[in-house]
Amino acid sequence: MNGTMRGAVLHRVFARCWRIATVTKIQSMNGVPGKETIYIDVDDEITTIIDKVQTAKGKVVALVLPKRSPVLQSIVNMKLLKRTAESADKNLVLVTAEHGLMPLAGAVGIHVASTPNSKPSIPNAPKLPGDGPETIDEPLHIVDGSGDADAVDFDRSAAADKSIGELDAVSAAGSDADDDLDGPISLDDEETDDTAATPAEPAEAAPRGKKPKKNKKLKVPNFDSFRKRLFLAFLAIILLAAGWVYAVKLAPKATIKIRTDSSTITSNIDLTLSTAAKTLDTANDVVPATAQSVQKTSSQQVPATGQQNNGNKAAGTAQFSETKCSGSGNPQAIAVGTSISTSGGNVYVVQDTASFTVSGVNYPCVTFTTNNVNITALNGGSNYNTSGSVNFSVTGRSGVTGTGSATGGTDAIIKIVTQNDINNATSKITAADTSTVKSQLESDLQSKGLVPVSTTFLAGTPTVTPSATAGTQADTVTVKATTTYTMLGVSKTDLQKLVDADVTSQLDKGKQVILNDGVSNAQFTEPLSATATTANVSMTTKSLAGPQINIAKLKAQLVGKKSGDVLSFIKQTPGVTGVTVHFSPFWVDSVPKNLSKTTIQIIKAKT
Repeated sequence: MNGTMRGAVLHRVFARCWRIATVTKIQSMNGVPGKETIYIDVDDEITTIIDKVQTAKGKVVALVLPKRSPVLQSIVNMKLLKRTAESADKNLVLVTAEHGLMPLAGAVGIHVASTPNSKPSIPNAPKLPGDGPETIDEPLHIVDGSGDADAVDFDRSAAADKSIGELDAVSAAGSDADDDLDGPISLDDEETDDTAATPAEPAEAAPRGKKPKKNKKLKVPNFDSFRKRLFLAFLAIILLAAGWVYAVKLAPKATIKIRTDSSTITSNIDLTLSTAAKTLDTANDVVPATAQSVQKTSSQQVPATGQQNNGNKAAGTAQFSETKCSGSGNPQAIAVGTSISTSGGNVYVVQDTASFTVSGVNYPCVTFTTNNVNITALNGGSNYNTSGSVNFSVTGRSGVTGTGSATGGTDAIIKIVTQNDINNATSKITAADTSTVKSQLESDLQSKGLVPVSTTFLAGTPTVTPSATAGTQADTVTVKATTTYTMLGVSKTDLQKLVDADVTSQLDKGKQVILNDGVSNAQFTEPLSATATTANVSMTTKSLAGPQINIAKLKAQLVGKKSGDVLSFIKQTPGVTGVTVHFSPFWVDSVPKNLSKTTIQIIKAKT
């Protein structure tokens, strides 16, 4: 700093100090200023405002309120503020344009001015039932700060038509002193002309009644606007960060399609499954098997179809004869219990022994006859009654004939169970749907890590238990049958060994490997019936052969590569016929680092 500038600065400092000394002297002469302006912050509590009012030195205290001040929205806080001003012997004026505060200020009787230079007035109090507006009746003892020893008390009626600025100008010296004390000392470093660097005279006091100049440097900051700008700045930062994460981490994607010369190879292998085999016999294609079984009990009810006549049995007598033309001796007697029958099929039982005697000779033939013996119908029923004498044939004696009659048979028909009924119910159980049982066996084998051979499913001979035996009187018969079902399962590894050996001989060596042996989708047929422990089956598989590509490993190898590098890298693999690379969105030009964002599709050749 040159000498001229240093002298100008010292001059200004000296002038400022002189003015402060002059103001201090005037204040000591004039006493307490007449009016004091206090700026209220939006975060000030009611207790803070009360402290400011109590410590104010002016008789007229002007409280400049911020916009949307919450603390004075309460009638209780208004009354506390009013009571504090009265107890401190001060006149309070609220400087605000908030319409919501007007009714509250009017209710307690506080003066309100819209600006520091407008006239204060008490707003209209709201009309409340039984509660009139408060008024200020006692006079206000306010010193106007003019320094006159004969100063009179502040006249509210006379001051009601004056603005706060006019009241503030009562003591010009005091007002100027306040402005000067509040104003900062400006030390400008700007270069000035040497001819203009003359000491400045002390500033004269502003003439009494002149409106003081507003100090713009004392402007209350707008905190709402500051918070809004701060929020928008934070929001912009968050949006920028989110956009960066999306553009760099989430959005980039790569889709790579690889065309190959893959081919399908079909294998047909005849296998012998045996539960007795312990190891795989690749020479004879004998595979160790595991038998899985399950028992199911089913029941079936059918109506009884048999009939039985429980009426009285017909009874009568019969006589038998036999002619012998050779031999000697009497014919053998007919024993008790021998069955005889009519031509109509009715069967009777001989009740007495029938002995033969000679009844006539017609040489060389001799006729023998028996005495009359009692006979009884085999079953009850009126159909065993005979009308007169009928002819009988004797069971086991073709040369013997008989005649007789029977009466007294009656009818009493009942239903009975026949063996055919039992067999019919058993057949229905056997023919029932077994798909559920088959699925259960397949699931049980798969849970053991085995491949189920569904064609070996076998239903054993059921154990039948009827609710009634054949010949028993009943309207229906219920048959319960317990059946054991079995299915064979084999190791997938054993099947893969057999398929790999068969397919390897058909591969284009050097270009192809087995990509999928097809064992998981193998088809089995059974030329011969299986047992619960062995089966001869034919297995058909469709294996996929082509270039060996490890997709997970390939993704890691392609990270960061551009389209051309990806093409040249993948085409080095034998069996690859074409590669297509697509990046998205448009700004992505390489494979993303996030492996989950890369999709590799193997397009197999049609066979």
